[in-house]
Amino acid sequence: MKAATTVRATRRTRIGAKVLALVATASLTVGAPSYASAPASEDAPAPRSTSPFTGQSARQNPVLAVKFDNARRARPHTGLDRADIVYVEKVEGGMSRLMGVYSSKLPRAVGPVRSARESDIELLRQFGRPALAYSGVRSALQKVLRNSPLYARSHGRLPGAYFRQSGRPAPHNLFVRPKAVLRSAPRADRPADIGFRFGPAPAGGARTAARTVRYPSASHTFRWSPRQGRWLASFDGVPARSTSGGQLGARTIVIQYVNMRPSRFKDVNGAVTPYIETVGRGKALVLRNGKRYLTRWERSAATGGTTFTRPNGQPMPFAPGQVWMVYADRH
Repeated sequence: MKAATTVRATRRTRIGAKVLALVATASLTVGAPSYASAPASEDAPAPRSTSPFTGQSARQNPVLAVKFDNARRARPHTGLDRADIVYVEKVEGGMSRLMGVYSSKLPRAVGPVRSARESDIELLRQFGRPALAYSGVRSALQKVLRNSPLYARSHGRLPGAYFRQSGRPAPHNLFVRPKAVLRSAPRADRPADIGFRFGPAPAGGARTAARTVRYPSASHTFRWSPRQGRWLASFDGVPARSTSGGQLGARTIVIQYVNMRPSRFKDVNGAVTPYIETVGRGKALVLRNGKRYLTRWERSAATGGTTFTRPNGQPMPFAPGQVWMVYADRH
């Protein structure tokens, strides 16, 4: 416990020091206090404060990440619209998977759920020790996940938290109950500062109607809707829908250009899994308010969060609400 507390303190200190060096504005909403290692309770509601993930007042439930299938037959998704953060990742064969990070809202069920990847460990370490729900992994990766600083809760390890939904073909029919996963990980960390900043849109930016990120076998388009005041998502040219009835999307879309090198692992067909390098630095585009802003991202260590700065060195503020992080190949 002492070691874990030290890691989290170091993470907050590192991010705080970097931001203090960059920020000269009081208009930005910075991270909420951490409730790390506080056990979840069925009887008492989670504390409420400003979420460091969305910039909005919310319950600070323990952090849960869920890996989502994004094959055509897996759509529409359930509960993805309730996530605080949505990550878009490239996987084998140039296809994409999604990951939803939850704290503010815990839907009764989410899915379809699919397998985890090695680089998810690096990505999720910025959340301290969150819980991770996924369908499973290749046997070679099981030990890596088991030894990682995550509460890894796969379908095989925690079958009672998962169920198969009728009317969908396997393997696109596996769903998970978030509260059941968190009950199995009562020490999962609550939200802490991961580097996001929220506030009014800055001056500048270039008017943008739509932006597309393509992988070899998948495309992801975000089109600005003035009426809804958010970017509406489409996958492979088709509007991305939720089973709740609405189109998926968010007020802030971050396109982060990263290295995606081959990992040590392959899928069942022998295709090499990409390793998404989220520690480092590079370019990013932040889409908000119908504009795109050229920014720089930097993450100095896996235990730290990611800062996004404008060319003048000031933090790039996000619009309050759900944030989408879309990984694109560096160019």
